[in-house]
Amino acid sequence: MILINIEKCTGCGICVKNCPLEAIEVIDKKAKTNENCVVCGICYRVCPFRAIEMTEKRALENITCTHCPVTCSIPPGKTGACKRYTYRNNELVRNRKLVIEGITFEPESAKLPYKPLITAVGSGTNYPCSNPAPYIISECIDGIDVVTVVTEAPLSYSGVKVKIDTNFHIGDEGAKVRRDGKVVGMITTEEYGSKMLTIGGANLISGSNDGFLVVRTIVDLVNGRRVKLKIEKGSSLEIQQGMAPVIDGQQEQLMRVGCGSATAGMFARQLSKVVDEAIILDYHIIGLLSEHMAGKAVGMKYSGVIPYGRKSTAGRYFGKPGHGWGGTEITEPIDAIRSIDMSIARPGMKILVTETTGQKAALFEVQKDGSVKSIELTPPIKDAVKIIADTCEKSIVSVIYTGGTGGSARAGVTNLPKELTDAIHREEVKLSIAGAPTFVLPGGGINFMVDVSKMIPESLTWVPTPATVAPVEYTMTRDKYEEIGGHSAHIITKQKLLQKIKFEAR
Repeated sequence: MILINIEKCTGCGICVKNCPLEAIEVIDKKAKTNENCVVCGICYRVCPFRAIEMTEKRALENITCTHCPVTCSIPPGKTGACKRYTYRNNELVRNRKLVIEGITFEPESAKLPYKPLITAVGSGTNYPCSNPAPYIISECIDGIDVVTVVTEAPLSYSGVKVKIDTNFHIGDEGAKVRRDGKVVGMITTEEYGSKMLTIGGANLISGSNDGFLVVRTIVDLVNGRRVKLKIEKGSSLEIQQGMAPVIDGQQEQLMRVGCGSATAGMFARQLSKVVDEAIILDYHIIGLLSEHMAGKAVGMKYSGVIPYGRKSTAGRYFGKPGHGWGGTEITEPIDAIRSIDMSIARPGMKILVTETTGQKAALFEVQKDGSVKSIELTPPIKDAVKIIADTCEKSIVSVIYTGGTGGSARAGVTNLPKELTDAIHREEVKLSIAGAPTFVLPGGGINFMVDVSKMIPESLTWVPTPATVAPVEYTMTRDKYEEIGGHSAHIITKQKLLQKIKFEAR
């Protein structure tokens, strides 16, 4: 139930703006809930005056939704906060029917080989771009004439996305990333168990005198070299594709198995057998096992332990990022236990504090006065924590090369550049980079992303315009190539190309 303290309420309307169900309104300058309220807690969290309180009491005629941790209390005929489920005829009903058929189709490219006939690595560039591409190769595969057009295209619109598997707080979102004191990129956002950097982009490459260092950094990362970076007001990094990151001189070991809530959920059965309570520390969401839905599902009752963090939903708490346990600011595990309600707890209870990687763990015993005492981990508890660690993946650095092959990068392929772009988006032409498959972003242009671990090693170069030089391959049927205005007169067979290379090697 939502309770509004009339004395504290100023009628500011912030709760009204944030409510997803129009379940709260301001009347006579005071907030008031209506029949749409499902006790989702959004108004409680956004109220700047702490005028809203939540209680466990819920209307008997309502149904409690268990499809997420919010556990909305939904009245008959109403929807939950997410609007996915409606309470009808004594059950929750999904508001959208199950969709069986997807909108994707089998593209013409399904008839094409997975790999290009040749790669563009070492092909060179025919400049100016009005000239045909360096190699336009054909081969008959399963009765279909296939064409691959290759060129090494200078791209000032390029960069890398760097995924760093770590819980450590390396810096604030938007913080500048420097190499040798020069700005080469920025921190973008958090992903699941990882931090993301963006290095490069046209504004950094061609918008400053440091563009040469920027393109060298992109090339070094794509070609698998170790690079040292410094985050503004943050960490020092040593990163290399496929290797564990080194953060402030410490090599990261494991990527978290999930957030604290997910870890509590996945391992509730094992943990509930060996401890009375478990606090799973995580920089994003901390899990409190006995209060968590998974803890209740395995028969646990709330322990009375109040953990570090700001409560989100039952058994889930927001922490603050840092270099402590689980990527939080907690450096001493006892600080993960904020207080204990001894009207619920009992002396002798065992509280486990661990991380989402299971690399650190501590055990505490509740005393008669409500304090806790550190005790040794028992073998069964060690085994339960080890299960968490064994489920984690190794922490590595992953690099995604990004670029745009619009503009002049199409001229050497065809006389009708827009036709090439459209055919790529229709999946009638396969775009690959250094032999690796790409993901082409929707919308206009040809913006791609490619996993550099699948690219031919040492395939990326740079020119001092400045720009990176990408080995680009376009593969399609010969019929399609002629349809989009390709330079058909310059096609040679793969057999003739191999003969020519063999002759030149003599």
